[in-house]
Amino acid sequence: MKSATGDARPAAPPKPTAPGKPYPLGASYDGAGVNFALFSRNAARVEVCLFDSPDSTTESECFPLHEQTDMVWHGYRRGLKPGQLYGYRVHGLYDPATGQRFNPSKVLFDPYGKTVGRDLSWEDESLFGYRIGDPKEDLSCDPRDSAPYALLSAVHDDAFDWRGDAPPRVPSHKTVLYEAHVKGLTKLHPGIPEDIRGTYAGVGSQPVIEHLRSLGVTSLELLPVQHFLRDRHLLEKGLTNYWGYNTLCYFAPQSTYASEPARAVVEFKEMVRSLHAAGIEVILDVVYNHTAEGSQLGPTLSLRGIDNASYYRLAPDPRYYMDFSGCGNSLNMSEPRVLQFIMDSLRYWTTEMHVDGFRFDLAAALARELYDVDHLSAFFDIIHQDPVLSRVKLIAEPWDLGAGGYQVGNFPLGWAEWNGRYRDSVRSLWCGRGTSMAEFATRLVGSSDLYERSGRKPYASVNFVTCHDGFTLKDLVSYNSKHNEANKEANRDGTDDNMSWNCGVEGPTDDPGVVALRERQRRNLMATLLLSQGVPMILGGDELGRTQGGNNNGYCQDNELGWMNWTLDEAGERFAEFTRSLLRLRAAQPILRRRNFFTGRGLHGVKDVFWFEPSGKEMTPEAWNDGAIRALGVRLAKEGIDEVDDEGALAPGDTLLILINAGPDAVEFKERPSERRGAWERVLDTAVDPPAPETSEPDRPYRLEGRAIAVFRHAAAPETA
Repeated sequence: MKSATGDARPAAPPKPTAPGKPYPLGASYDGAGVNFALFSRNAARVEVCLFDSPDSTTESECFPLHEQTDMVWHGYRRGLKPGQLYGYRVHGLYDPATGQRFNPSKVLFDPYGKTVGRDLSWEDESLFGYRIGDPKEDLSCDPRDSAPYALLSAVHDDAFDWRGDAPPRVPSHKTVLYEAHVKGLTKLHPGIPEDIRGTYAGVGSQPVIEHLRSLGVTSLELLPVQHFLRDRHLLEKGLTNYWGYNTLCYFAPQSTYASEPARAVVEFKEMVRSLHAAGIEVILDVVYNHTAEGSQLGPTLSLRGIDNASYYRLAPDPRYYMDFSGCGNSLNMSEPRVLQFIMDSLRYWTTEMHVDGFRFDLAAALARELYDVDHLSAFFDIIHQDPVLSRVKLIAEPWDLGAGGYQVGNFPLGWAEWNGRYRDSVRSLWCGRGTSMAEFATRLVGSSDLYERSGRKPYASVNFVTCHDGFTLKDLVSYNSKHNEANKEANRDGTDDNMSWNCGVEGPTDDPGVVALRERQRRNLMATLLLSQGVPMILGGDELGRTQGGNNNGYCQDNELGWMNWTLDEAGERFAEFTRSLLRLRAAQPILRRRNFFTGRGLHGVKDVFWFEPSGKEMTPEAWNDGAIRALGVRLAKEGIDEVDDEGALAPGDTLLILINAGPDAVEFKERPSERRGAWERVLDTAVDPPAPETSEPDRPYRLEGRAIAVFRHAAAPETA
């Protein structure tokens, strides 16, 4: 057994420290001073270290928290004010073999710190609790002081004038998500003042808001903004952790996304207020499955030094960590104080920062109370019963990297999920990889096989074709293979299973036939996404033709490869308008965003959903199981709309006909379901660029070119006396 010892502390006259309170956790300013409260079950002693400025190489004062209530160390210091920089030194046993890693030589970030007062500097190895290069690795203990380089918290005052801000409360079935990166969204936008490009202020600027509104986006889903660390090994290669899935500070917004780091909280709130005023929700991508401290060979920056055995899920050999994310550690969801920590963080972002929901990275890891995924875990029970969090949008990435971690369709009531089966089916169909039409049709109408049995609705399915992780939409139709050389891992990183098709040529080409086919494929994929039941999610920049040059793992590319290019050519303008037109169609047609699943029944003998072959005959079980079939049609009947107005009248909208031909050759749809009055008006054909409206009689054959979708609307003629 070894005890860690710290270096000498600077001499300072003692000042009185009152007992303070054990709640709330963190540093709380009350107008006269600051209360400090820190949970550590196994610590022997806790000290608060005050720093005069970000340039300080050691603390100006260090005082102990003498009081301990329910394993929370606490104390109150009068006279301290917002902006005061501080960290903790925590004393206890250093014995990794038993899971204890206390080392008071390391200054630790407050887990409840709401503002980053000084970012981390990797200039020195003292940030590690062990001696790097020692043959005993992490079993050794490093006594060097990390104060000159450590991440520091700053005391924060939550006062802010929200000016009557209210959440948009967009109904789930009307939601359109747009996934974007704070910096990448705005860094190259020519209409945004240069000094706020790449910042929260840039995201809340009028050019961005106008673009989102013109598209019809209701909810902006931002990649991680809780303060994360840039991995040392990436910085040494001239790269960085661009996406931000490396969180350390779960209450503090990323300081580098502010025009002034000290104003990060204020600028984030101003961004939210501006987006809300435009009717746009803010959804945060959050990473509670692991922290930036990594494996047993990672640095000691916060939780590891505060109470390693409580905060982290340790392996049977407690020197090591259970790792369900591939990032070295997992938070200990069986520890009540860790659950409280996560819930307090979520409530803070909801109540104090006014965000409208969360997308949980590798959410299956949060359900692992023991080893297996447990869907009745305390985490889900607590959220379901929470009066604040049960009212916001909750979206799961329903998998992790552990055994049994793929859990699409298995999350509880109140949760939506990124539907990976939707993505795979749509890509397989249009990229020629082979998928049954039965599978595709099920995804198109909301994936009832995944969500209906648990009592959830079509909007539990977050449909996506592309996301931050993988090819962009343009790259999906331009590359068969990944091209990740810029990541400096010899193209070994990133998935090899892209379900993509380059349309005959790998990468950029001037071949007009290939270019035309790629444009049509982009239209097919976007049209499928926006015609599907469920919640569509657009990857930011797909509507503008963003490319990463075939890189399908741009996590470390904080440069023009990862940023959105707002300069469009004629083809780019056409596709952006095509996307807008699809979203206008979706907004105008309630049948495309039902609150309930189709039943196969309907009113007045008209089925709410009717699938048919090009001959006009209803699809049979034999046809559904015929792997050679690549064309079918579906009628979505207005009689099946389940949305009514305040007086109980049927919502406005039309019966729609969607014709799909995923094969390479043209198909004639010889007959289409007839209606009593009126004709079918074509509103879309992806083989026609740009599509022109056309009236078509139901008994007249319609030739649909290979690899195309056509949509018709039928507005019945008014009844006459």
